[in-house]
Amino acid sequence: MSTPHNHQNLTDTHDGHHGHDDHHDHHHEDDVASHGSMRDYVIGFVASVILTAIPFWLVMGKVFEQSSTTALVILGFAAVQIVVHMVYFLHMNTKSEGGWNMLALVFTVVLVVITLAGSLWVMFHLNHNMMPMSIHDMKNMP
Repeated sequence: MSTPHNHQNLTDTHDGHHGHDDHHDHHHEDDVASHGSMRDYVIGFVASVILTAIPFWLVMGKVFEQSSTTALVILGFAAVQIVVHMVYFLHMNTKSEGGWNMLALVFTVVLVVITLAGSLWVMFHLNHNMMPMSIHDMKNMP
């Protein structure tokens, strides 16, 4: 059986402080440091506004003659904006959470690529297969 004196020795460190309290305070400082500062949030917000305004201007100003070029440029801006959101608002980097954030980033990139490629594939095939027929094709229908 342990005595109260033995229990006290197990919980105290050599300098007389409780080990749990010191660890908790240090852990709390790491949590605060892992969150972004106001400067980070402002940078993320301004970058997001710019990355939204430029594609809007590209479409409204008809900057590119071909719509496919405009679509590819907008997809590029969308991908950059996803990264900006993940870094500045979700605070994801390769060092935090023991590398799990990097795994989440890779997973997100894979999902975005699959979603964008699948959406473009479906839209292209819908456009190709659902185009109105020419008059010649309509006359030859049974």
